[in-house]
Amino acid sequence: TALNAISLFVSIYILNSNITMMKLVALAALAGSAAAFAPAMTGKASTALNAFEGELGAQPPLGFFDPLGMLDDADQAKFDRLRYTEIKHGRIAQLAFLGQIVTRNGIHLPGNIDYAGHSFDSFGNGWAALEGPNAIPQEGFCQILLFIGFLEANFMKDIP
Repeated sequence: TALNAISLFVSIYILNSNITMMKLVALAALAGSAAAFAPAMTGKASTALNAFEGELGAQPPLGFFDPLGMLDDADQAKFDRLRYTEIKHGRIAQLAFLGQIVTRNGIHLPGNIDYAGHSFDSFGNGWAALEGPNAIPQEGFCQILLFIGFLEANFMKDIP
């Protein structure tokens, strides 16, 4: 709270400097006036989110954090499905970031990406692989999107 922070500041100030009695009294008055404007403690309001307060990841001071209200009037099955997809998409994002780091360091797959003899390192890294003079051909990009859709529909189910 603000009172604890001011008290800590006063203690450090007293220990680290030569302070007169007048300054000490002024600092004590400042600490007392800060307590007068501190917010009063109130009881927590009961909401639908209290059902998930005990879940992994709910921690003080926020408790269970659902800023978009996606779990208003939700049951445990919907919560479990959303938690599973959140973890899945987090893992995909981590793999994408790792792919950026690896390719930007010059590490590419050996061999050719197509029958025309283009090697994997002949294409740009990051966004340059999708647009620009060294971009992957549009047909190759469509193959990548179709493969991701196939994995999502057949193997990466939202049910654990």
